[in-house]
Amino acid sequence: MPEGDSLHRVARLLRVLVGEIVSAESPSPRGLSTGVARAVDGRRLDDVSAVGKNVLLHFDGGVVLRSHLRMNGRWRVRRLDDGRSWRGSPWLVLRGGGWEATQWNGPVLAIGAGAVQALGPDLLAADTEPSRLVARLRRGDQSRLVGEALVDQRVIAGIGNMWLAEALWQARVSPWATLAAVADADLERTLSWARSEMRASVAGSRPPRTVYKRAGRGCPRCGEAVVSRGLGDANRTAYWCPRCQVVGAEREGFEPSTSGLPPVTP
Repeated sequence: MPEGDSLHRVARLLRVLVGEIVSAESPSPRGLSTGVARAVDGRRLDDVSAVGKNVLLHFDGGVVLRSHLRMNGRWRVRRLDDGRSWRGSPWLVLRGGGWEATQWNGPVLAIGAGAVQALGPDLLAADTEPSRLVARLRRGDQSRLVGEALVDQRVIAGIGNMWLAEALWQARVSPWATLAAVADADLERTLSWARSEMRASVAGSRPPRTVYKRAGRGCPRCGEAVVSRGLGDANRTAYWCPRCQVVGAEREGFEPSTSGLPPVTP
């Protein structure tokens, strides 16, 4: 699933239409059934923003179009004169000022931004401070696993599985640790690294992966085999080094492997 940085990049691409009166259509029957093309056709696009994993297109008259890509959705932006034709039927087409934006495979296109009100602060927002996010985490259940809490969009919006794994590895925090077992400084270091690197990713620079989807490979820091396991009610796959990130590993009964093989099936 695209994470917060990817949606901020999408928002930046769509801003070529800001200030334009857009024409809108929905070639896909599923897109047509949402009614979004009819709601925004002929309106001026005033702004595009990203909040967590949502892209919001703000039109005149207070009309807001919300797009959530989940696993398969995507946006494409191109010049109208580039000569290419579609393959398939986009859910939504927006045209204006010589540009065309197409949204494919939904799966969430809706008028209204009410769902965004239930989200926590966007980690990438200009006014977000990691120290305040730590305070927000402390107001919740301290028996909750760190690996669950940091991807809960109602607490902090924008972090997904990939950035979770990488940020926790950087801070030497286990996804299996409870919030109570992790110091404020370590939580703040995790969030600060994630915020900094995700903002850099929006600008086009992303660090190489250290543990995400690298189960069975050596940890870049200590050489121990990276392991993976489903975590929490949603069974999201967590990736971590059982030697560098030991709090949860010890609590869950996992011990560093001496053979170089992961103690948990990848």
